[in-house]
Amino acid sequence: MKLVVVSAGLGVPSSTRLLADRLTAAVGRQTPAEVQVIEVRELAVEIAHNFTNGFAGRALTAALDAVTDADGLIVVTPVFSASYSGLFKSFFDVLDEDALTGKPVLIAATGGTARHSLVLEHALRPLFAHLRAVIVPTGVYAASEDWGAQGLPERIERAAGELVALTEGLSVTRPRAAVEVLPFEAQLARLGGS
Repeated sequence: MKLVVVSAGLGVPSSTRLLADRLTAAVGRQTPAEVQVIEVRELAVEIAHNFTNGFAGRALTAALDAVTDADGLIVVTPVFSASYSGLFKSFFDVLDEDALTGKPVLIAATGGTARHSLVLEHALRPLFAHLRAVIVPTGVYAASEDWGAQGLPERIERAAGELVALTEGLSVTRPRAAVEVLPFEAQLARLGGS
């Protein structure tokens, strides 16, 4: 499984990156995964240049290609003004509009208080529905008081399991390349039937 993790944390260290790492580890416990982490803050200048001149720089192009080629995504943003960060949204604004069609996406967010947990439902889920992604049913929100508390590890494991199930279940139905369609008789012959 090719897993791309998009983390929009601004600091180092970052609770957003910590949540991304925990979600990634949970996926890794359930299926082998080739993981690439994209730190959106490292792409901020190239994202801004893309908006002003229409061209993606080398690092941004590589990140956008990774997202497009991924089997599944984990996306994590800090909460600003009761929504996702502007930098997080800007990254997905420069992504090709069809890049996430049919792609499983696990949504997650971090914030200072549990009052912002609805960001998953009123901001992130609509964004990725608009991009035609297949959104994991369990979103993960981590407030400051959630770290080390009961409940967060269970939500992380459940969401990771749902992402793995969707990725494995949808990977055969997402278009990848042209498929040879044989006439019925040729299919029977290939199967050894009569």
